Amino acid sequence: MSQNAYLAEGARTAIRPFTPADAEEFTTRAKESHGMHHPWLFPPDDARAYAAYAGRLTEDGTKEGFLVCERAVDDGTAAASGAIAGFININNIVGGAFRCGALGYGAFAHAAGRGLMSEGLDLVVRYAFGPLGLHRLEANIQPANAGSIALVRRAGFRLEGFSPDFLFIDGAWRDHERWAITAEMVRQDPPRDADTMARGSGPAWTTTAPSGAQMPEPPDVCG
Repeated sequence: MSQNAYLAEGARTAIRPFTPADAEEFTTRAKESHGMHHPWLFPPDDARAYAAYAGRLTEDGTKEGFLVCERAVDDGTAAASGAIAGFININNIVGGAFRCGALGYGAFAHAAGRGLMSEGLDLVVRYAFGPLGLHRLEANIQPANAGSIALVRRAGFRLEGFSPDFLFIDGAWRDHERWAITAEMVRQDPPRDADTMARGSGPAWTTTAPSGAQMPEPPDVCG
């Protein structure tokens, strides 16, 4: 994948849209990660399901989909492959006075525990509050999904509430915690997109986590 296709880059990751050409890699990674994802989320693991899934993300104006990729940079010893580390989607985007979207995301097994999704989420949050013009992002997470909760806490999201029987997942209505972040909670440095960021530089923006937040490093999954 050409560097020019990236929407934003960090020190180790970059984000870009889904494409039809990603089907084989994405579905292979999804199959490899089934044990980690279940019972929280169920990304497409065959070509037909991927085509429908990616099509909705690229064609539906209420959705934005991002692949989190390892940056293809030469560290002096070997070049990273640009492999897909995971995905982060913004769903149910509402404009007007609300300007909000709901996050869904998942790491693939080979990338879990390496901090790649933390950097990828940082990039997506800043892209949402920058080029997409959103003001608020929500992540609804099942209380037992410690990895997903740890990810949003590291990103500076705050716990806002609890929703019983919120989503129908894996055959039952599941309770969810509601985590959220707004543009005011993010300290933004001058933006640097993929065309202007120097190679080897860190993320263009930073967040501040809530005071006293615990920051464990379990696998990054959402559900």
